[in-house]
Amino acid sequence: MLYWVLKWVVFVPVIRVLFRPWVQGRENIPTSGPAILVGNHISAGDTYLLPAMISRRVTFPAKAEAFEGRGFRGRVLKWFLEGVGMHPMDRSGGRASATSMVGIADVLRRGQLLGIFPEGTRSPDGRLYKGKTGVARLVLQTRVPVVPVGMVDTQFVRVLGIPMMRKPGLRIGEPLDFSRYAGAGNDRDVLRYVTDEIMAAVQQLSGQTYVDAYAASVKSAGAEGRPFPVTVLSRPGEGRPVPPLPDPAPPAAAQPASDPA
Repeated sequence: MLYWVLKWVVFVPVIRVLFRPWVQGRENIPTSGPAILVGNHISAGDTYLLPAMISRRVTFPAKAEAFEGRGFRGRVLKWFLEGVGMHPMDRSGGRASATSMVGIADVLRRGQLLGIFPEGTRSPDGRLYKGKTGVARLVLQTRVPVVPVGMVDTQFVRVLGIPMMRKPGLRIGEPLDFSRYAGAGNDRDVLRYVTDEIMAAVQQLSGQTYVDAYAASVKSAGAEGRPFPVTVLSRPGEGRPVPPLPDPAPPAAAQPASDPA
C-alpha cells in the first residue's frame, strides 16, 4: 500500500512536473508475469525514475546495511526502503549472499518485476562499466525474460542550489531470452557471455561509451589517488567467443508401472 501511495502521490507528480521525463518502448515491458529490468546506473535518481515511469511495481535490491540502522532513524529508513520497493541484498559473499539472492528470486517467483543495475554502483564519469555476473546467475536460475533499459541524461545538476535532472529519459528495449543457457549452471564463460550480451543491449539504448572494467574498482583507485588503466571497447564482450550451448538435461527416468491390485 505504501509503495502505491508514495509512487502516485509523491514521486510521479514531482518527477513529471520538475524533470519532464520521456519514455520510449514502454510497450516492451510485459503487462503481467515476472521479468528483470536491467539498466545502466548514472545517478541516484535512476531508482526513482524507472518505477515512476511504468505502471507496474518494480523491486530493487539494495545493500543490506541500509536496512540495519538502529534507533528511530534506522527504523524509519527501513520502513521507507521497504515501502518504495527495495529488497535487502547481502554483498559480503558466501552463504549470506546466497540466502539474500533466494529472497530476491522470490520476487520473480511471485510474478513481479525486479530492477537491477549490474554495474553495482553509479558510473564515476557517465560511461558504461563492466556488469557483474550476478544478474546472469539470476536470469539462468529463474529463466525469466530480461528487459534492457537505457537511462539517458539522469545526471543531477544544481539549479538555484536544488539538484535537478534536465529532461531525463528511458529507452526500453525488447525482452531478451537466455533460456537456451539455463542448463549451464555456474559455467564462468556462460555467465560472462550472458552478462555482456545484456550490457550490450543496454549500451545500444543508452548510447554510452563502454569501459571494460568494474566501476567500483575505478572509484576505489580514484579515492586512493592511484592510477587505474582501463580499456575502452566498442561493446561489452568484444573479442570474446560465444560459448557453446550446454548439453540438454537427460530425460527423467520412467517410473515402473505398479502391479494391479
